[in-house]
Amino acid sequence: MENAATNATSSAKSAKSGMLIKILKFLVIPLIIASLLFAAYIWLAFQYTYSDGERAGFVQKLSRKGWLCKTWEGELTLVAVPGSMPEKFFFTVRDDALAAKLNSQMGQRVAVTYDQHKGLPGTCFGETEYFLRDSRAVATQ
Repeated sequence: MENAATNATSSAKSAKSGMLIKILKFLVIPLIIASLLFAAYIWLAFQYTYSDGERAGFVQKLSRKGWLCKTWEGELTLVAVPGSMPEKFFFTVRDDALAAKLNSQMGQRVAVTYDQHKGLPGTCFGETEYFLRDSRAVATQ
C-alpha cells in the first residue's frame, strides 16, 4: 500500500516536471531566441552605416527629449544662397560631450560630420536616422 502511494506521488512529480519542460521548450526558449535575434539586428543596424557625410549651417535647436530613452535631438539650418528659404537638417546626438560642444556653438556657423543608420526600430535610439560624430566651427565670410 505504501509503495502505491509513493508511486502515485512520484508520477505526479514527474508529470509536473514534464509540464515544466514543455513550458520551457515552447515558451521560454523561443522568447530567448527572439530576443537574441532582435539584439543582433540592433547591433548590426548600428554597425552598418548607410551613408556618412558633412553638412554646414547654423545650429538652431538642440534639446534632450524622450519619455524613457533620453536622446539629444537637434536641427541645423542650411543656408545655400542668401535670401533663399533655409533647409533644415534634423539630427540625433548620442554623446553628451558632443551635445555640450554643440550647445556652446549655438548661433555660430558649424560643420557637422554624421552617419546615417537606416532601419532602427522606434525612437529609443533617436528620432532621426542621422547621428552626429563631430562638429567644428566654420569661419563666416
